[in-house]
Amino acid sequence: MRNVVLARVDDRLIHGEVVSVWTPSLSANCILVVDDGVAADKFNVRVLKSLAPEGVKVFVSTTEKAVSGLMKDPVPGEKVIVLTKSPTTYADLVKAGVPIKEVNLGGMGIRGERKPFIKNVAADPAEIEAIEYLRSVGVHVYYQLVPEQALIEVDEALAKAKEE
Repeated sequence: MRNVVLARVDDRLIHGEVVSVWTPSLSANCILVVDDGVAADKFNVRVLKSLAPEGVKVFVSTTEKAVSGLMKDPVPGEKVIVLTKSPTTYADLVKAGVPIKEVNLGGMGIRGERKPFIKNVAADPAEIEAIEYLRSVGVHVYYQLVPEQALIEVDEALAKAKEE
């Protein structure tokens, strides 16, 4: 598998926190955005590529293509940040055999059926189910806005969401 240094859910994808904090703190030199809708929109793809820090390659992929891309042998020196808008995408990747060990929940805004879940994260029922699935197969799912902050485990938030 490619050398993934961060698998993050953030519905803003490439933005200030990713560009100015996460990428340099992890010495990442590649960002993979996995989102079927964004991958189909050539304008959005161009915008995302223009937002990357200098020297960082950006790839935008469908979930299906990301599976085969992530399963390739690591490239020496490559450090990849994977970004998705929803934990459901990570559940799909894991179900397809991608051995993701950790998923960082970043900004997931309130919209549609999303309700507050933990800190800056809102989740809808399908996303909560995806987080539960990831946890059930041993994926460490946690909230951490930026690297300087302590990470917060999601287990308590999951239990609370199931009660509601």
